[in-house]
Amino acid sequence: SVPFLIRLFPVFVLNKFVFLNFLAFPFFVDLRRPELLLNDTVNLYLTTEPGVTVGIWHTVPGSRGAEAQGKDQRWYEEALADAHPVIIYLHGNGGTR
Repeated sequence: SVPFLIRLFPVFVLNKFVFLNFLAFPFFVDLRRPELLLNDTVNLYLTTEPGVTVGIWHTVPGSRGAEAQGKDQRWYEEALADAHPVIIYLHGNGGTR
C-alpha cells in the first residue's frame, strides 16, 4: 500500500518524511517553560489577530544575564524597549508550533 500512497500523493508524502512535521522534538520537554532549559529566558504570548496567539521566547543577551536573575515577565517586556537590537528567530515543527 505504501507505493500506491506515494503514487497518489507524492507531494504530501514527501513533505511528511522530509520535514517530519508530525514529530515533536525534544521528547518529554515542556516548551512552555523555557527557563527550565535556558537561563535568562521567559515565555511570552502575543495575540496577532482575533483567535491567533503566538508564543515567543525572550532571551536577554549574556551581558544582561546577571541582571535578569529572579526578574518577572514585566522586566523582560521592558527590556525589549531598550536600545539593544532584537533578533527574531522563527522555528517549529508540527508538534511544537
